[in-house]
Amino acid sequence: MERLDIFLTKKLATSRAQIQKLIKSGAVTIGGKAATAHTLVREGDVVVHPPLSKPTKKKALTVDIPVIYEDDDVLVIDKPAGIIVHPMNETDKRTSVIGSLVPSRPALKKVGESKLRPGIVHRLDKAVSGVMVIAKNNATFEDLKRQFAERKVEKEYVALVYGRMAKDLGTIDFKIARSKTLGRMVSRPEGQEGKEASTEYEVVDRFKTATLVDVKIHTGRTHQIRTHFKAIGHPVVGDMLYHTKIVNIRPIKMDRLFLHAKRLSMTLPDQSRKTFEVPLPEPLMQILANLPRV
Repeated sequence: MERLDIFLTKKLATSRAQIQKLIKSGAVTIGGKAATAHTLVREGDVVVHPPLSKPTKKKALTVDIPVIYEDDDVLVIDKPAGIIVHPMNETDKRTSVIGSLVPSRPALKKVGESKLRPGIVHRLDKAVSGVMVIAKNNATFEDLKRQFAERKVEKEYVALVYGRMAKDLGTIDFKIARSKTLGRMVSRPEGQEGKEASTEYEVVDRFKTATLVDVKIHTGRTHQIRTHFKAIGHPVVGDMLYHTKIVNIRPIKMDRLFLHAKRLSMTLPDQSRKTFEVPLPEPLMQILANLPRV
């Protein structure tokens, strides 16, 4: 003799929880009578149950990714804000850049060091939009990785930060490290542990409560721009992770981060130096158009 739920779990090779749910619904009978999970199954009993439906695999949603340049070696895209670049693990079914590109370019699956991030040589945060390059073969993958590591790729962003920047030009050189208590990156003053990071900025426009800046990063640390501008008291508008309440400044309402990767320069496999640029998305342009000036 054996309990009904245990008997069916073994027989149908499924979870005990699923079997108990099936029994509780009244769909399982023994000898024509409704049974419970605790009902004992004896030799010769006729157990009737409906067929179990096979679980369907949840597929990640895809979106159209604007392509601004493509050849046999590289794919250059305008990444939309709000989607991740690649899944974190095999069960991560969020919409991603890679998940949206691979169906039409299956050869990408064989590029790089991980099947989760094929062809990816650099990343943009989920909330950031703008230009990205993806390698289409392993030779290009290794070459672009080297260029990023040797800081031969020029990266330029545009950001709207809170407050009025005192200087028109400047460089932020705080080290960056992951906080053990805050769950995010933090800037560290000289003398403390952290990775070297350098962020250069130039003021493009000034508003009553915010400043528009062009930003060049000479290192590629996680959340570098967001961390550095928070450290000097000018957090990026729309940043809910590195936000700081600033006295006498009303938050600017927006559903994304005002940070856009506008330009990327690199050397392609044919040794030509190329610069790719994408304009500010329309929603960000609208934010600027509606900001009060002094």
